[in-house]
Amino acid sequence: MEQSLNSSPWQAVITGWGFAVPERILTNQDLEKMVETSDEWITTRTGIKERHLVGEGESNFTLALQAAKQALQRAAFDPAKLDLIIVGTCTPDFLLPSTACLIQDALDASKAGAFDLQAACSGFLYSLNVARQFMLNGAYKNILVIGAETITRFIDYTDRNTCVLFGDGAGAVVLQAQEQKNGQRLGVGEFTLGAYGAGGKFLNIPGGGSRRPPTHQTVQSREHYVKMDGQEVFKLAVRSMASSALEVLEREGLSANDIDLVIPHQANIRIIDAVGKRLEIPAEKMWVNIDRYGNT
Repeated sequence: MEQSLNSSPWQAVITGWGFAVPERILTNQDLEKMVETSDEWITTRTGIKERHLVGEGESNFTLALQAAKQALQRAAFDPAKLDLIIVGTCTPDFLLPSTACLIQDALDASKAGAFDLQAACSGFLYSLNVARQFMLNGAYKNILVIGAETITRFIDYTDRNTCVLFGDGAGAVVLQAQEQKNGQRLGVGEFTLGAYGAGGKFLNIPGGGSRRPPTHQTVQSREHYVKMDGQEVFKLAVRSMASSALEVLEREGLSANDIDLVIPHQANIRIIDAVGKRLEIPAEKMWVNIDRYGNT
């Protein structure tokens, strides 16, 4: 299958993009009034100065829809012609229906299939590459891919180890299949997907699933909030991001010296710096906006 997809005449090309963040901004100075922390402590350890938080009337769906509409407008594409909608999220409005189905209805994209994909921080990358496979095998030609998270609804603002990190937001792209001619390279290139299931104990939300459904006890013991072992997550993130990047470069026949820009997951400025050093890519080529958006 891999060989046939690599020889496919079709390529998945991004023809439009959009993003959305909530209006409310939470600064480090705001957090100083909520927990025992300081602007200096947060900035030196994370690189974050402020982050956006969903407020009244905002949700995973509203952010995803705003980003989607912007992407469709930039692509000058009619949503009625969409074949598929994929939303990468671990913080949907509901367990069911999916956010993707809510988007399908709101856009009146009645022709499109729709589903959510849950892969946490890597949700958008997983969704993008799942969409790419549909195009390379010729199944679909027009796909809307959205990454949307409202993780702050699951953050304990008495826990300074997690509450300083996270923000909310959404990003979307319109993918369209275009035929590859004369060996010309188009669209989304090589990828690698990985997982470390054993690391689930380092970053999780214990309550709210079918194993620990909501009860008075789970609420009282604050099991519906994100729990994180920061040091373990840091080590895993640096190791896996660097190794994945090197694997993709090898598949593309490139070296780190060939790269003009790296757009890493904005989890922590120290992670971004460490990954850059491992790849021997200078800091000016590492895209950073974590100071304004936090870990989104």
